[in-house]
This record gives sequence, structure tokens and C-alpha cells, in this order.
Amino acid sequence: MVQIAVRLDDELVAQVDRLVRSGVVDSRSQAVREGLWALVDQRRRRAVGEAIVEGYSRLPQTEDETSWNDEATAAMIAEEPW
Repeated sequence: MVQIAVRLDDELVAQVDRLVRSGVVDSRSQAVREGLWALVDQRRRRAVGEAIVEGYSRLPQTEDETSWNDEATAAMIAEEPW
């Protein structure tokens, strides 16, 4: 495992320490790791979403490809006992 040093302002450290005291995280290190994993995951999800949008923008679905879902939705609603 690699160790890195970061500088944090006093307010952020105070907030992290509150998380530690309240049991949300076990330590400052865990808080930093979880924050970095969240950032990495957020960026990965954004990139995937942008790739999906780009793909559908470049090659939109046709009416034939999307018409089944209206029919399926209507059939599911019709089957409900309400």
C-alpha cells in the first residue's frame, strides 16, 4: 500500500474528525480512502453515462426498436388486479 501526504484546511479536518467521533468512519485515513473511492466511482459513472449518450446520439434507436416497451407496459398494467 502506498502512503501519500495531503494538506487539508482546518474546517475539513474538523468535519472528518466529527465523522470519526460519530462512528461513520474508523479513522481519518478511512475517510480519505472512502472519499477518493467515491470520486473515482463518480467519474467512472459519468464517463459511462456520457459514452451511452454519445452512442445513442450517434446511432439513435428506431421506432421498431422502442415500440415493444409501450406494448409491454400496457400489458403489465392490464394484468394488474387493481
